[in-house]
Amino acid sequence: MAESAGRIALVAGGSGLVGGQLLPLLLRSPQYARVHALSRRPLPFDHPRMANRVVRFEASLQAQLKGLRCQDAFCCLGTTIREAGGQAAFRAVDYDLVLEFAQLALTCGAERMVVVSALGANAASKNFYLRVKGEMEKALERLRFRALDILEPSLLLGARRELRVLELSAQLAMQLVNPLLLGSWSRFRAIPAATVAGAMCGVAHSGRRGTYRYTYESIRGFAGSNSGRRTDASVT
Repeated sequence: MAESAGRIALVAGGSGLVGGQLLPLLLRSPQYARVHALSRRPLPFDHPRMANRVVRFEASLQAQLKGLRCQDAFCCLGTTIREAGGQAAFRAVDYDLVLEFAQLALTCGAERMVVVSALGANAASKNFYLRVKGEMEKALERLRFRALDILEPSLLLGARRELRVLELSAQLAMQLVNPLLLGSWSRFRAIPAATVAGAMCGVAHSGRRGTYRYTYESIRGFAGSNSGRRTDASVT
C-alpha cells in the first residue's frame, strides 16, 4: 500500500550523476509536498516545492539544520578514490559523510532511507572501494530505519559535469558488453543513472518496511513500474 501524499523528502548529492536525475522526479511526484536538497553550492535551478539548503559538509549537519523534518531521506553521495585524492578522503565521503547524513535524517524523523551503494559491496572485501561500501551498508543497518533501501548498481551510464576519460571509455565498452551478460551475470550490466533515480522513487513509494538490496533487474523493475509492487529484491 502506497504511503500518503504530502511527505517531506531530504536529499543529499542532488548535483551528482544520480541525484541530478532524482531531484526532478521527486519534485514532480505528488507524494512530496516539500523537498529539502542539501548541497555545497546553490543548485542551478529552483522550484516552488524545493528548499535548497547550502551546507558545509565538513561541519556538523545537525548543527546547521536544526528543526528540519522529513519522512524520506535519499542519499546519492559518493566519489571515487581518484577523484577524492586518496583512500582516506574517499572514506570520508562514502562512509563518514553518508553515515552523518543518515544520522541527520533520523534526527529529522525519517522513517525511510534510500541510498546508492555499489554492486559487490562487502565489508569483508579485499577491494578497498567495495569494503568501504560494505561497511557503509552495515553501519546504516545498525541505525535501524523502519525502511532501508540499498541500491547496488554496477557501472553508471550518463554524462557527468566533469569529464572522466577512463569512466567514459568504460561506459562505451559496457554498452557493447551488456547484451552478453545474461542470467546471473545480468547484475553486472551497466545501467543509466536515470534508471537508478527512477528506482529510488519507486522503492520510496512502495511503503515496504525492512532492509532491501537491489541490483540490475530489481532496479529496472522499480524504475519501470514506479508502483512499488515488485518483490524481486533481496531482503535482510
